[in-house]
Amino acid sequence: MLRGIRNASSNWLGKTLMTIVMGLLIVAFGIWGIADIFHGFGQSALATVGGTEISTEQFRQIYNDRLQQIGRQFGRPLPPDQVRALGLDRQILQQVIAEAALDEDAQRKGLKVSDEEIGRQIKSDPNFKGANNAFDAARFAGLIRQLGYTEQRYVAEQRNMALRRQIVGTMTAGVEPSKTLLEALNRFQNEQRTIDYVKLGAAQAGTIDPPTADQLSGYFDAHKVQFRAPEYRKVAFVVLTPEEVAKWTAVSDDDARKIYEERKDKLSTPERRQLRQIMFPSVTDAQAAREKIAGGASFDDIARERGLATSDIDLGTISKAEIIDPAIANAAFSINSDEVSQPTQGRFGVALIKVGRIEPGNQPTYESVAEKLKRDVALDRARAEINNLHNKMEDERGGGASVVEAAKKVGLSAVTIEATDRSGRAPDGKPVSGIPQGVDLIAQAFASDVGVDNDTLQLGNNGFIWFDVIGVTPSRDRTLDEVKDKVEARWREDQISSRLMTKATDTIRKLEQGGKLADEAASLGLKVESASAIKRDATTTALPAAVVAAVCRAAKDAAGQAPGAGNDEWFIFRVTDVKVPTLDLASDETKKLREGVQRGLSDEYIGQYIVKLEAEIGTKINQAAVAQITGASSNF
Repeated sequence: MLRGIRNASSNWLGKTLMTIVMGLLIVAFGIWGIADIFHGFGQSALATVGGTEISTEQFRQIYNDRLQQIGRQFGRPLPPDQVRALGLDRQILQQVIAEAALDEDAQRKGLKVSDEEIGRQIKSDPNFKGANNAFDAARFAGLIRQLGYTEQRYVAEQRNMALRRQIVGTMTAGVEPSKTLLEALNRFQNEQRTIDYVKLGAAQAGTIDPPTADQLSGYFDAHKVQFRAPEYRKVAFVVLTPEEVAKWTAVSDDDARKIYEERKDKLSTPERRQLRQIMFPSVTDAQAAREKIAGGASFDDIARERGLATSDIDLGTISKAEIIDPAIANAAFSINSDEVSQPTQGRFGVALIKVGRIEPGNQPTYESVAEKLKRDVALDRARAEINNLHNKMEDERGGGASVVEAAKKVGLSAVTIEATDRSGRAPDGKPVSGIPQGVDLIAQAFASDVGVDNDTLQLGNNGFIWFDVIGVTPSRDRTLDEVKDKVEARWREDQISSRLMTKATDTIRKLEQGGKLADEAASLGLKVESASAIKRDATTTALPAAVVAAVCRAAKDAAGQAPGAGNDEWFIFRVTDVKVPTLDLASDETKKLREGVQRGLSDEYIGQYIVKLEAEIGTKINQAAVAQITGASSNF
């Protein structure tokens, strides 16, 4: 949020709504420690910040506006439970409280901004400019109306934003990270290390005998939770999309042939020609040039005589429709390859045109495109039918019908998933097929229960999903007999990992006592490998992340160890070189680093200021009113 305040002038949507996006972490202003559920509020009051009161209707409007904006970013509305799971309800409330605190601060400081300045800012906003690059009042009215703003409310919001920017700008003016801090961060990010290493594998663990019954039983008892059967749910759902409805829409050949005739030109691939063109001031000059060509001069010779480069006369390989001058187009497409046209009077002068390579056009037969045309027609009809089918399904559901019953009455197909866990896998561990993409149906099913009338899910711009949870199989402890093979495999993996770690620890001890990595590797039947230019954020196919992290923690000439990508891998390494980067203040990388640190420091300063400000002026929140608007329990 703080970054949003600072960058509010970067775009008009930011100016209007103080954009909340998922990648932006809003600084916690300490709101939740300020007050519990307060009593004594008026019926319309949601919070008071100093002398500023935030009404429930005011917060409701802001809350809904910002959720709609977030929904547009996601491409679909977010259901209330998902909004709360993502913490967006708290973030929006924190932001509104912080904005109110800054507004109160501006009022106490007597800060003002003139009507003329607000008008200038709005008129200079490029989003409100028309084709002539001037302020377009109609465009301005349409765009703010699209966001649910009246002109009065938008102007008031811009005024508040301008005052907040005055305070924030004053707070962050002159914020500059020190060179020492930049050097430390630059070293952390760009320091490069070189290592020699060996990778231990299952072969170095030696022979591992099968576990005894007691060993296996003991291991299972100690790790029983790892083999626990998850909760499964039986889910019935109906998908209504144009593509789904189109599958069952029959299109006759007569209808498809009509579309074929209508779209014949669009279905065809036009002839394309490689063209070159030389312009002349008169027909006489053009005719004289053509006679030279007939006498043996080349088209390029004529171009050079007129001081034209190859790029000046090359029109490229284009279709007839791409030539804006009809006379030139007709002339260019009436002669054969390697021929030069007669002098042709065009809109911009007289031209000689030479044709090079010709790419023939193609007109597909009806038979070759019939299947695609029928799909397109079916899809068009399905789009027109979607709303009708949606309303019928809603009527049936409103009348108490289950998803399966409603689908049958409406003529849609219901799908039943017999059992799925939270990850979308069946009891056999394989992914469940047929789960629609574009909406997290499984998560919605696990947030519901048997007998619950679930909200219709939006799928894309023109699709819907209805679902029922029709069965729940609780999570349970499996018996050893059910998972014996898996338990034995896991036991073996752990044995390998334990032996490799022990062997690596012994090797490290020898290296610290003066041993050489090459000698230790030879005794294990391995060869020493090298890796260079290792950075903390490096991703390599040779070295897993755990190894990179361990290498970057070790000093030069130190030996270390780290697990590999699996239980059957373990790395032993020695750091042979450490390259400390120099800080180039003029480089693009350092400039980006500086800007990032500067943003972070600014956020921290503003955050501390707002926490102090809220404590000084007093902040009270009616949590019950917040819960009513956000759909949460009153216990945040």
